[in-house]
Amino acid sequence: MNTYSCETHINHALDVFVAEQGKFPIMEVVSEEEKLSTKCNYCEEPSIYVVVNK
Repeated sequence: MNTYSCETHINHALDVFVAEQGKFPIMEVVSEEEKLSTKCNYCEEPSIYVVVNK
C-alpha cells in the first residue's frame, strides 16, 4: 500500500494507514522526479510524502 500525500493531508494518510493495516507505516519524502508527476491521493496538490508498508 503506497499513499501519496501533500503537507496538508499527511496526518490523515498516516491515520488511514494505521486503521486499515493495523501497524505503523514508513513515511518517506517523495523524490524530486516523482514530485513533478505525482499528486496527493486526497487533493490535487503535488505529493511531498509517500506512506508505505515495507
